Amino acid sequence: MYPRYPDNALITFEQDGSCILAWTSPMSFAPVVNPSAQEDHGYDYLTTPLRQRGLECTVEYGLSDYIVHAELPDGSSLIISPPQEPPSEHPEGPESWTVTRHRDSGPALYEVIYDSGPEGLHAWNGGSVPHLLAVVDARLDRLGVAPRQEQERSAEVQAAGTVLYRAGFVPAVAFGGTQYHRLPSALTDPAEQQLAVTRALHMLQAEGFHFVCDPSLAVAGLPRPQGHEMSLGDRLGRLAQSVQEATHTSEAVAALSELTAPGDGVLQRVVEVLDTTADWWEGMGGTADHRYADRLRLIAEDLDSYASRLQSIRNDLVDRHIPHPEKTPAAQAVSARVSAALAPSPSAGRRTVRAGPLAESSAPTVPPPARPSSAPGR
Repeated sequence: MYPRYPDNALITFEQDGSCILAWTSPMSFAPVVNPSAQEDHGYDYLTTPLRQRGLECTVEYGLSDYIVHAELPDGSSLIISPPQEPPSEHPEGPESWTVTRHRDSGPALYEVIYDSGPEGLHAWNGGSVPHLLAVVDARLDRLGVAPRQEQERSAEVQAAGTVLYRAGFVPAVAFGGTQYHRLPSALTDPAEQQLAVTRALHMLQAEGFHFVCDPSLAVAGLPRPQGHEMSLGDRLGRLAQSVQEATHTSEAVAALSELTAPGDGVLQRVVEVLDTTADWWEGMGGTADHRYADRLRLIAEDLDSYASRLQSIRNDLVDRHIPHPEKTPAAQAVSARVSAALAPSPSAGRRTVRAGPLAESSAPTVPPPARPSSAPGR
């Protein structure tokens, strides 16, 4: 399988009380290799983000567990440590973290940056790695450490959010504007949560995303569902591509007709889904349920009205039945000649090199197969 988004997003799943959260962060860079080849002892989810900011990291054994040690540009050191005295009682993941900054030579320095222990300033975060990294990143920013490449939300991060959305997660915004996803608030049964997380992991894996998840949050050994059918959204995306490539009004009309066809067009089916959902929702019986049902019916009516207008526009385009003036073969040939005339000489700026055998490509170009569907139930 060829992943769609390799090395471009990292999704971290964690337990927050009775809820499961999924934090997504960009990873638009090549994996960082530890030059000393020293093992990270399972702490790569801490060392990798630090190395991505140009810091040299090592993992050393402390009093009772491993700690992460990072050298800062000002000569101080950053220490990220799980509980040491007494040691953590949770082998699957520390229940808290402490981050300190030290400097022994020159002006002595000792600073507590993060403490999620029972009496710590960040106690409510517990063993949360995303909260830990967010505080560390903010402190590194103030210290002038080089930022991570493309720290802003990228297209790949948004794509990961789409997969989580289809998997049943709810988008949310934390204090400070950080975006994440969570399982539904009423989904508190641990067995159901495990199934929901496992399904999300399978869907993310099918799309080539990276993730970090405590094994206890998922169902071990649950087979991945088979299937390579595209999602409905992607199939509609093909319609947009066909319009872009159309050279005649009849070709553009063909795609538009799929949306506006009376009875079984895409828009009519959407109206049908909304009306059916309204009837189903109204059957829930609550006062708020009736309001939601009414809102769905109003949206369906508006969409039905827009579908009628689009049918009229489609019919006007059908009657024209002419080639697109900028898409005809003659127009494309003229455009190609103009581009060739404006292009610099192929030999301009070239250096003379000695002829030799061509290097054999170690990675032959193979077109990737159609991506697996991330639609529910696939």
